[in-house]
Amino acid sequence: LRVTLKEARVGLLDGLAVAVTCGPGVYLWSGSPGPTAVIAAAMVISLVAAGVSGAPVPITLIRLGQDPAHSSSILLTTVTDVVGFFSFLGIATALAAFL
Repeated sequence: LRVTLKEARVGLLDGLAVAVTCGPGVYLWSGSPGPTAVIAAAMVISLVAAGVSGAPVPITLIRLGQDPAHSSSILLTTVTDVVGFFSFLGIATALAAFL
């Protein structure tokens, strides 16, 4: 649990760094703060999810007697893609009236 919380914290900091770095580019491209906020929030959520799933997946695979080098990347990519996709669409849908 301690490792997972540490990874979540790192994911949050990474997500904020990516959001701050990409935010101005998205704003220049879209000309609106709405899409900028949606993309920034989705990036933060996606990177936190990557951090949270990045610790227990290899540990669980080792406990199941599997080699984490073979399966971790596939599982982690799937988790981050699904969470990122649904967080982006969910936030955009929730804020559609304001965009």
